[in-house]
Amino acid sequence: MPLPSGLPEKVGDEEPISRFLTSSGHCNKSVIKPGAYLPNNKNGRLSVARHAADPVEESQRIAKQDFGLEKAFGVALLDAGEFRKEDLDFEADDTPPRHADVIGWPWANDDPQFGKAAQKEKAAALAQKAKRIIYSENGL
Repeated sequence: MPLPSGLPEKVGDEEPISRFLTSSGHCNKSVIKPGAYLPNNKNGRLSVARHAADPVEESQRIAKQDFGLEKAFGVALLDAGEFRKEDLDFEADDTPPRHADVIGWPWANDDPQFGKAAQKEKAAALAQKAKRIIYSENGL
């Protein structure tokens, strides 16, 4: 059953997934940093947008208007299948439109240091494969 955005509820492996870049901890002038892919430490989820192969201009509009990320200066782009190779999955909620959370991150309440180290390992693997797109030359 399709979501209000028109996208299917299940995220397909070939579907492009955007992680909006909003801080220097997300990338530098040449690479995506693992910090771009670390989940929220309060809920263990990583907020992403289902890119749907839109042009870069549409990605910038989605970041600023739909997600309210005025400081977004670019995007890290990766197919959903790359997340699944790291034993992660998606929960699409379309709030805002095209939104999904990456779920299944390692979490260890009894040993938070271990959980964080495992998260960093997965984030580094994702960052290494991601394509970096900057909205304008002034973005970095």
